Amino acid sequence: MLQDQVFAFIGSGAMAEAMIKGLITSAGVPAPQIVASGPREERGAELHAKYGIRVTTDNLAASAGAQIVVLSVKPQMLHDVMEQLAGRVEAGALVLSIVAGARIETIATVLGHGAIARAMPNTPAQIGLGMTVWTCPEKLGAIHRAQAQAVFGSFGEEVYVSDERYLDMATALSGTGPAYVFLFMEAMVDAGVHMGFSRRVAEQLVYQTVRGSVEYARQAGRHLATLRNQVTSPGGTSAEALYQLEKGGLRTVMSRSIWAAYQKSRRLGRGVEED
Repeated sequence: MLQDQVFAFIGSGAMAEAMIKGLITSAGVPAPQIVASGPREERGAELHAKYGIRVTTDNLAASAGAQIVVLSVKPQMLHDVMEQLAGRVEAGALVLSIVAGARIETIATVLGHGAIARAMPNTPAQIGLGMTVWTCPEKLGAIHRAQAQAVFGSFGEEVYVSDERYLDMATALSGTGPAYVFLFMEAMVDAGVHMGFSRRVAEQLVYQTVRGSVEYARQAGRHLATLRNQVTSPGGTSAEALYQLEKGGLRTVMSRSIWAAYQKSRRLGRGVEED
């Protein structure tokens, strides 16, 4: 489905690289059929050396002849990029956007192009374990829809949602979710070092604990509260630690933080529309 498609990545950052890697290693797309554009020649040289793809600093040159165009720039750069590409995207091409906050309607209006899908991946996509939430207009054709699903599934799991408003929610929950997990893990490692473990050992304990807990939760298929209660004996160490976390307002802080990220994503979207 994707092996005969020509891809153009407008933007060559970490998430674009994750997608490129997934397309080559998982979807079997030949490297010469992928071109990435970006302002830094050294970054292009790096991607060419690692994956054998074509690179350029010219967005128009990258998009010329591409059947699937991926918008992977920062939100504040999107409007200028879209104006540059307006009317220049191939008529039958599929445009995929992973730009936070950018609405499909806005992209379609500025580009003058209708075949668009929008997604929010996350950084574990760089090792093929990403979580991507995506959507597209109902009018998008079956072939384009299947192509979008195949692309987003090439670097991890993908979930389709019918309402675009869920993309801002996904941005706050899974898109930026790794940052929350890393902060929590960092705090656990620091606590281990404070108690007397070497940092190397503390990291090993925390990494495997998190990895094992996630896999156990997935396989168990039970409510997380049930799993938590299984390791929380009355008057025990887990109960004491959880009491302190609840006393410190962990749930409230997490809820407020994720809500703040959601509102930020919505503001970014309005900013793109106003430019």
